[in-house]
Amino acid sequence: MQSTLAELRRERGWSQQRLADELGVSRQTVISIEKGRFDPSLPLAFRIAAAFDCRIEDVFTPDPA
Repeated sequence: MQSTLAELRRERGWSQQRLADELGVSRQTVISIEKGRFDPSLPLAFRIAAAFDCRIEDVFTPDPA
């Protein structure tokens, strides 16, 4: 799964820690999602989208088959 999370976070001027605090997760979780090493659970994906006032599809796109 590809993510625009790092780009969205930087546009807001948020640190990884700030985003982690907003989402209630660890900074390491944010790093792992941004690097594509971890796919978030559906509830976490909804929280991420809500944090940026957008849809899940605006943040995450499936890997090409």
